Amino acid sequence: MITETRTETKTAIQNPLGLKKIHHVEFYVGNAKQAEFYYRKAFGFSRAAYMGLETGNRETTSYVMRQNRVNFILTTPLSPEHPGSEHIKQHGDGVHDIAFQVEDADHAFHEAVKRGARPVEEPHDHGDDNGMVRHASIATYGDTIHSFLSYAKVGSPSKSSSGGAGTAPQTEEKYAYWGPFLPGFTAQEVAGEEVGIQLVDHIVGNVELGKMNYWCDFYRDVMGFERYITFDDKDISTEYSALMSIVMSDGGHNIKFPINEPAEGKGGKSQIQEYIDFYRSAGAQHVALLCKDIRHTVAKLQENGVEFLRVPDTYYEEVIDRVGAIDESIEDLKRLGILVDRDDEGYLLQIFTKPVEDRPTVFYEILQRKGCKGFGKGNFKALFVSIEEEQRRRGNL
Repeated sequence: MITETRTETKTAIQNPLGLKKIHHVEFYVGNAKQAEFYYRKAFGFSRAAYMGLETGNRETTSYVMRQNRVNFILTTPLSPEHPGSEHIKQHGDGVHDIAFQVEDADHAFHEAVKRGARPVEEPHDHGDDNGMVRHASIATYGDTIHSFLSYAKVGSPSKSSSGGAGTAPQTEEKYAYWGPFLPGFTAQEVAGEEVGIQLVDHIVGNVELGKMNYWCDFYRDVMGFERYITFDDKDISTEYSALMSIVMSDGGHNIKFPINEPAEGKGGKSQIQEYIDFYRSAGAQHVALLCKDIRHTVAKLQENGVEFLRVPDTYYEEVIDRVGAIDESIEDLKRLGILVDRDDEGYLLQIFTKPVEDRPTVFYEILQRKGCKGFGKGNFKALFVSIEEEQRRRGNL
């Protein structure tokens, strides 16, 4: 059964931590230099900033990858003692930090801890010659964290500043920053060939059996989120495996976190359990990236070598009967492997990459929304059959 909860009126004023947006997603990776090349050449991100030995950081190397409103940080630790090294050992390359820009990092942190969050980093100043940012963080599922960042982005030092180049402008806003990204980074622009990715639509977390409600309660009680849509194993199941999912959302539905857990199947291993087995804990399964023209974006990604899941061609023989008239050519969608689904407010187009790591863990969803606020429920059956075929090839079904 599927339940949609519309709570705009009730939740519009509920933002206890003062969340503004997802600021960035940071990945711990085994080789940031090579990962940077992959995301630039395959996904069309541009390198915007760099931090490493040359900038005085003796602990990590990081690249900021940007495409429109999406910011990824790719970070590699430079010693085995760094906690990122253990993260990579246990999980392989994966999401370490889903970071939020907030109104006040101190308030967000202390309110979250008061509501039951486990602290990771106490609020502290983080600055360089380009200004100051306030930073704190809490733990969420697995080894994933949420950072809170507060600052006022300004374009450049004011002309009235008396301190000269590199001196913070005379402003009442203490946490003002005009650098290329965050303190410690230096601008290092290497352009990628943009593919049309616009922003992060949602990030899916996979958690252990029996933990879905626990983490949904965490996002409700700590972050002030609401249950937006609920899927059970009748909605998301095949002959072999099943899962359950609850979509948690902030009041404005700008930040959406589906939480998945495995469900009992007929002897098969669900994709969620496969992820947990290879990631060795709960973690972020996939990042959904919104685009304006999915046909253009997917064509470019395929041209760049990104591999996608494919559903049987028979899917397209009945799609119009199921979703009704759409603007796109069915033949175009079939050629590219793009799926379609509809809700009461419109339709969406979506496609999923294969895992982008050697472990069957992290992957991406590319989607375009044409009014639809759902998550493609009508595609679950066909999609999961394709996923299970990949699991069978890996010997993991």
